Amino acid sequence: MPMRVRTRRILIAAAALAAAGSLTAMTPAAAGPGTSPARTARTVAAPATAARTVSASVAPAAAAQGDPRSVTQRVADFYGAYIDTAWDGSDPAAGADAKALKAFYLTAGARRAVAAYEAREHADGILFAQNVPVKWKVAYAGSGGGHATSRVYLTWSDGRNAQVTKIDVRSDLRTRKITDLRPVR
Repeated sequence: MPMRVRTRRILIAAAALAAAGSLTAMTPAAAGPGTSPARTARTVAAPATAARTVSASVAPAAAAQGDPRSVTQRVADFYGAYIDTAWDGSDPAAGADAKALKAFYLTAGARRAVAAYEAREHADGILFAQNVPVKWKVAYAGSGGGHATSRVYLTWSDGRNAQVTKIDVRSDLRTRKITDLRPVR
């Protein structure tokens, strides 16, 4: 093999290894919290007989999907956005965002009921609490009379004994707007 071709192949292989090393350094940060580069390793062949181990996260990427026609999905979208806004409460735009979310997703009557609860209880009328949950989940709970009910599960801490509260959220099937929120006792 001519010297130029072998030198070129070695340079290309070295560049590939450098790129793989850079990717390894960036992968944990791009993958997000809870991933570890030590979970698995794969071997990348280097020039000649040397081999190099490159760490990579194997955790599957979280996928999200939705359907704008579903009132339960709409409640989930609202709670997801609202909790994000409440979680980032120190952001100057958070208060305006929460108000805009309420205006978009809730009927005028539901907004009045939330405001009355907040004035009376000195707590958030969407979460029925003074703090912000760490997780949430929404499930279909039934329908009738032109309305659907979604059950919202709010998890308040991590671990085995995490407290979970439930809220029944009633939505109009025609407008898909939230008409009522009630904590489940």
